Amino acid sequence: MAHRHHRRLPGSASEISFRALGYVLLFSFGLICVIPFVLIIVSSFTSESALVRNGFTLFPEEFSLEAYKMVFTNPERIGRAYLNTIFVTCVGTVTSLFLNTLTGYVLSRRDFKWRNGFSFFFFFTTLFSGGLIPWYLLCTQTLHFKNTYYGLILPMAFSVWNMIIAKNFMKGIPYEISESAKMDGAGELRIYFQMYLPISKPLLATLGLFAALGYWNDWYNSMLFSTKEEMQSLQYFLQDMLSTIQALKQLIADGHMEVTENLVLPTTAMRMAMTCVVTGPIIFLYPLVQRYFVKGLTIGAVKG
Repeated sequence: MAHRHHRRLPGSASEISFRALGYVLLFSFGLICVIPFVLIIVSSFTSESALVRNGFTLFPEEFSLEAYKMVFTNPERIGRAYLNTIFVTCVGTVTSLFLNTLTGYVLSRRDFKWRNGFSFFFFFTTLFSGGLIPWYLLCTQTLHFKNTYYGLILPMAFSVWNMIIAKNFMKGIPYEISESAKMDGAGELRIYFQMYLPISKPLLATLGLFAALGYWNDWYNSMLFSTKEEMQSLQYFLQDMLSTIQALKQLIADGHMEVTENLVLPTTAMRMAMTCVVTGPIIFLYPLVQRYFVKGLTIGAVKG
């Protein structure tokens, strides 16, 4: 019997209308997400006087590089801050992945009889803490984190939330994999590195993105533990520069400083330029892990 090839007919009018509405909504939502980034970039290349006079626009009315000149006034210092942030982000992300996934692996094992007790201990720390002062004294007086990279890396290296995601994700890996590996003489670390991690790429991408964003955007630990300029992170350096400019504007407004008549400090434009300088490099990380991100987050969240 000859097979008849039926040509697929287009959907009904209601289906076509529904798809068209979906495309319009997605396009509108995309514009809502993209337009703020466009405004930030355009404003960073606009003169301060134009921003004060006309506000934010999609096209620069008075093109100016004064904001970027102010940001890069001290290129050596900002270059050092960039290197510090890149180093801390790379080392901190690897350290965070190791600690969170290894802890999650241990607590996901059925043959670890104390896993429920340790899980409660970790969860308890999310509800109660000793406070900022005891934590600061512990880090500075006992652990000696002052003016060291340890102070920029270790306080953020472990996250109970990320550990729970890792634990729930690894619960979904068949237990027979580790059992068969044990029968072949493999130890726990070998099972973790050679069996679990290679099939946990969505998890690693998700937690790696969380950790990298946290380290890249961190300025608080740099403020607490770094008194030397060569140890400051990029975020803290730019925040310090902006605070200095705001202090100068306040002195000028109070009449404590004599300035030329046409002097305009690019505070708003400088904020936009700082945003571009800070978010530019890290924003390229997301496309590399996008295909793993949603899968790793949802699997780690729903499996109990």
